[in-house]
Amino acid sequence: MNTLRILVKSFGCSTNQADGEVLAGCLRHAGFVMTENPQTADVVIYNCCAVKGPTENRMIAIVKRAPLEKKVIVAGCLPAINLERLQRETRFDSVVGPAFGDKIVEVVKRVCAGEKVVALKNMLTTKPDLCLPHERTNPVVSMIPVNYGCLGSCAYCCVQFARGHLRSYSLTDVTKRVKTDFAAGAREFWITSQDAACYGRDIGSNLAELLKAVCKLPGDFRVRVGMMTPNNVADILSELIQSLENKKVFKFLHLPVQSGDDGVLALMHRFYSVWQFKEIVSAFRNAFPDVTLATDVICGFPGESEEAFGRTLQLISDVEPDVVNVSKFFARPGTVAASISDGLVGHSEIKRRTSETARLARKTAFERNQHWVGWTGEIIVDEKGKIPGSWVGRNFAYKPVVLRENSELMGKVLRAKVVGAFQTHLVGEIIV
Repeated sequence: MNTLRILVKSFGCSTNQADGEVLAGCLRHAGFVMTENPQTADVVIYNCCAVKGPTENRMIAIVKRAPLEKKVIVAGCLPAINLERLQRETRFDSVVGPAFGDKIVEVVKRVCAGEKVVALKNMLTTKPDLCLPHERTNPVVSMIPVNYGCLGSCAYCCVQFARGHLRSYSLTDVTKRVKTDFAAGAREFWITSQDAACYGRDIGSNLAELLKAVCKLPGDFRVRVGMMTPNNVADILSELIQSLENKKVFKFLHLPVQSGDDGVLALMHRFYSVWQFKEIVSAFRNAFPDVTLATDVICGFPGESEEAFGRTLQLISDVEPDVVNVSKFFARPGTVAASISDGLVGHSEIKRRTSETARLARKTAFERNQHWVGWTGEIIVDEKGKIPGSWVGRNFAYKPVVLRENSELMGKVLRAKVVGAFQTHLVGEIIV
């Protein structure tokens, strides 16, 4: 048994979180002692995100604060996106790419033997075994990366440099993983990737087929589908809606629009129109009137005029999403957007547009949530609340329902009544 103590700390999207669970699982399986205490760790692995400028700045600051006596390994997207900055501003013993899998074991051994390891080769063309040992950070939730990479070429996105082109797991791989994690206590499965809607297009399958295969598995569990790019939803729309009819699948749709202006979407290299986005939303709402719609918006992309920005606000008002993830535009290294010199929007104006969009999003979210007051139904408790003695459950539309209860509720399926609504969540009472 190796007595070295290792901390794995993951940041960013659910795919990166899932990658971190595999790093921890493989290291424990190899005999290392895993710890959550950075003070007692001999080796600290930061599994970093770098999708946005502020995120990268935060990651750099965290790596900088690592104690000198610790061995430091930086994993994830950051080393692949901005290795030069890591080398210039931080101290580390190793950098490895995203989805590094069981190869982390050998890297840790080499680092502890005094080597400095840079392992960034082949990260865009390989993927780890989906059923490697992994340590779920949430006992109820299993995050399953069904594919790595995507089919997009978004002008603002640097993640493509870290994750590469589409590489999907087979239906057999995914269903095997679901069965394994269900047997180990998972009751909520997150189908996650850079773009879930492009799943399977490299292996002759698609997301709808995957969901149907997963839902055929025995057991009482729920499935949450991750982010889907609109143009990749369009050609499987009817099949996808049919697959969501299964009660095991949350009626939840994460469909990033990014802008309400077709001209800006073209500049972003987003291969759909505002009209197509609206058509997809309408189709899902016709099938599932209470579907939860989440979308993403970038404010201040080069070429976004005041009129174009106004069209984004109008789109939010028209469509009324339940959740809008609002981001300021930041030029990321190596992207097409970083080389654009025309139509640049000033920092103060980007800040203003972001604030205005966020205000509208909060107003819309609160109004949408108010409609749920009085609803009664089944929820699955999948999270501890921020306040001691509180829990968060999810209803069929993946709406977060906060409960106050001192007894252990994690993983339980309960009947609840919604008695209040806030912008970010609903308030519920347990029905005995």
